[in-house]
Amino acid sequence: MIDFKGVKIAFVMTGSFCTFGEAFKQVRILKDLGAELIPIMSYNAYNLNTRFGSAEENIGILEEICERKVIATIEGAEPIGPKKLADIVIVAPCTGNTLAKLAMSITDTPATMAVKSHIRNARPVVLAVSTNDALAGSFKNLGVLMNVKNYYFVPLTQDDYVNKPTSLVSDYNLLPLTIANALQGSQLQPVLN
Repeated sequence: MIDFKGVKIAFVMTGSFCTFGEAFKQVRILKDLGAELIPIMSYNAYNLNTRFGSAEENIGILEEICERKVIATIEGAEPIGPKKLADIVIVAPCTGNTLAKLAMSITDTPATMAVKSHIRNARPVVLAVSTNDALAGSFKNLGVLMNVKNYYFVPLTQDDYVNKPTSLVSDYNLLPLTIANALQGSQLQPVLN
């Protein structure tokens, strides 16, 4: 059994709305394993209403589980690094858009600011990638970040190789184990199932 008692996790959500249900399930599991959670959302995750739920509903779920307000501004996310507010940052889901921004060091959302602010202290960041073009346009960004120290990936699988042959989604059931490994400086293997 994994014990995250005393571990401070900044849990960042970006706009892959179809995976929000899995992400919320994992937030609950992390909470049950003793983690102290800091919720952060990208602008899109925080503001958009979709067929997978309204922005208000999604914010409410995350705040209820984490027992604190969501950080939804760049200035709100910036202290994560300087104040060493988290032991690890999780981006789940991590869209292809966010993946590209991280690969290019673009900091224009609360999500990318939280990661940039945190990783400057050589602390681990776990990405739970969810994108329809992971094996196409986003592949280069995945490759870039797989070669950057302190980035770790929740193992990926093709979610619908017939209808979406370039799509990859992280196996959310492996998130706690990926976090435990990342805290020890190790990538959970295999990365691609």
